Amino acid sequence: MTNNFDLEAEVRDLAARRDIAGAVQRYMRGLDRLDRDLLVSAFHEDAYVDAGLEAGPPGPYADFCIEFLGQLGGSHHFLGQVQIELHGPDAASGECYFQAWHESFDEDGGSRDLFIAGRYIDEYACRNGEWRIAKRRLITDWVTDLPANHAFFDNPGIHRGARRGEDFSQQRDWPRNQD
Repeated sequence: MTNNFDLEAEVRDLAARRDIAGAVQRYMRGLDRLDRDLLVSAFHEDAYVDAGLEAGPPGPYADFCIEFLGQLGGSHHFLGQVQIELHGPDAASGECYFQAWHESFDEDGGSRDLFIAGRYIDEYACRNGEWRIAKRRLITDWVTDLPANHAFFDNPGIHRGARRGEDFSQQRDWPRNQD
C-alpha cells in the first residue's frame, strides 16, 4: 500500500482555513466593538458585500454598519458552524452560520432584545499571501424581537461589554497586584 500523504499540501490547507477563519472572526468582532478598521480588514479592497439593507464595497458597507449598530445599545454576534471549501491555492468558498443579539429600543425608549439568525455565503481569495472575503451575502433565516429584562445588570460587580474602544477586551486594564 502506497502512502500518498502530502504534508506540505495539508499544512497549506490548514493555514488557508486558519486565515479564512481569522477574517470571518475579525468581521464579527469589528461589528460588535464598532471597530471600522477591524471590520474592513476582513475584506479585500474590491470585495462586494450584500447584507440586504446595504450592498457594495467594504468601506461604505462598514460605514453603514458602524452607523446602524451605533444607534443600538449593544450587539453580540455569535458564529456557528463555518464550512470552507478550498478551490485551489487562492480561491475558496464558504457558509457561516450566525446568531446576533441587538439591544434595540421601542418608541417609548424601552429596551428590546432583537435576535437575528442566518448565514453568510462567502467567496474568499488569497492575494499577496492574505486570505480575505471577496464576496459576501447575508441570508436571514429567522428573527425575533422581545421586550428586554436587563435586571441582571443591576447586580454590583457585573462586567458589561462596551464599544468604541471601551470594552475590557480592548483595554485589558487588569488591576495591579496587591502585594
